[in-house]
Amino acid sequence: MKNSISTPNNIVRTAIRRSFPQILLTAVLIIMIIGLSVSSEFFFTWKNFRNILDQCSVYLLLSLGMTFVIASGGIDLSVGSIAGMSGVIMAVLMKAGMPVLPAVLLGILSGVLTGIINGALISYLKLFPFITTLATMTITRGIALVLTGGVSIYGFSQSFKWWGTGTIGPINPPIAISLLFTIIAAIIMSRTLWGKYSLAIGGNAEALRRSGVNVKGYRISIYAVSSLCAAIAGLIMTARLNSAAPLAGSGYEMDAIAAVVLGGGSLNGGSGAILGTFIACFTLSVLRNGLTMLAIPTYYQQLITGVIILLAIIIAEARNRREKESE
Repeated sequence: MKNSISTPNNIVRTAIRRSFPQILLTAVLIIMIIGLSVSSEFFFTWKNFRNILDQCSVYLLLSLGMTFVIASGGIDLSVGSIAGMSGVIMAVLMKAGMPVLPAVLLGILSGVLTGIINGALISYLKLFPFITTLATMTITRGIALVLTGGVSIYGFSQSFKWWGTGTIGPINPPIAISLLFTIIAAIIMSRTLWGKYSLAIGGNAEALRRSGVNVKGYRISIYAVSSLCAAIAGLIMTARLNSAAPLAGSGYEMDAIAAVVLGGGSLNGGSGAILGTFIACFTLSVLRNGLTMLAIPTYYQQLITGVIILLAIIIAEARNRREKESE
């Protein structure tokens, strides 16, 4: 019979085991930064790190929302398309003469409504999240193509472009927004009942339902939050490029899923770490930035990044299986 008494050593070991993905990622990140700093004199500068954070902001927002979805045992393949559709709706409304603020709010609302639809279909019709969000991914992408006729919309006011290229002291709005959302998401995940229920739904939704919790309502709200993050990412993409492209955000959902898993989340649900997601997003952005500085061709960058993500996911999933077998 195993000793169940909690000792300081057991508590420390448990904390290290739970934080292992974040510790490993941080170690990899430090090694990468040291190596790239030696390889290029331009890497370890504030200008370059600001550029990394700026490029990371969109992926970070998508990944934060995805963290809650995956923690609840779901998946959301529509976030990249929702980001593109929301940006297109903002652009169409502004070109029609609507002021910037109402156009932005309606674009964000369109994304949130899509998330609510995702959650409702999954909760009430008991559809598989993969198939449901794959369908809405196609639908939202189709809406963006219909609204634009397949042609990018460009040329917006300075007040709109500020959201992508403005300045707030030493940083810009995308960095400020993504870091603010990271802090809020971390507090929600660790300090609120909503965050704890997100994890509990992924762990054992039936037990939670039998205890009187409205699991369906919480699941809908989780997908709504994911789509909210995606819509704000769409705002940043459109404002940064001064262009609303109907295919914007294509494939971004894969990067978001990879960041969540690399950060300690499990595709089986029941686990997720906002800090881990942040470190993973930053690590992947540093990797891409470093490969670019080393003049490695784009197609090799894609190959190298994909292999690293695959190896990391294999290691993480193997470790999760060992932990479950030892319980």
